[in-house]
Amino acid sequence: MKSWSPYVVLVVIAIALDQWIKQLVENGLAFQEKVDLLPFLALFRTYNTGIAFSMFQSFGDIGLVVIAVLVVAFVLYLATRTPAGHVVARIAFALIIGGALGNLVDRAVYGHVIDYVLFHTPVWSFAVFNLADAFISIGAALVVFDELIGWRREAKSQDLGN
Repeated sequence: MKSWSPYVVLVVIAIALDQWIKQLVENGLAFQEKVDLLPFLALFRTYNTGIAFSMFQSFGDIGLVVIAVLVVAFVLYLATRTPAGHVVARIAFALIIGGALGNLVDRAVYGHVIDYVLFHTPVWSFAVFNLADAFISIGAALVVFDELIGWRREAKSQDLGN
């Protein structure tokens, strides 16, 4: 268990940071009023009753909780099958789990997820998201990155073996 301690701590920090910022947003940001920070970045508090980008809204709260629990279980399974030397992948899995659990807390407590970050231009806007979503996205990108690194290492070791 000792080798998993840093990753468990990362999950707890991700959840705590996500929930803390969401509380700040809930208490200090008007609902659905855009607050421009930069020409392309704004704060915009809204509620997401689906999963990422409002998908699967028709599943209802219980269905979405089940999906989130299954995703966390699957990522935990992958993490336990990952060798200790794959630190990037283990960090990635911790971020994904922390983000998923952060959004799961929202869904369990409020019945929706609190979103508040909006990237936009004058004619286009990206979906509104939150820190938990960012953790999940960064984690997924890191998993892909770790796989590419592993693939390159494997290719080089095979070349040296020939």
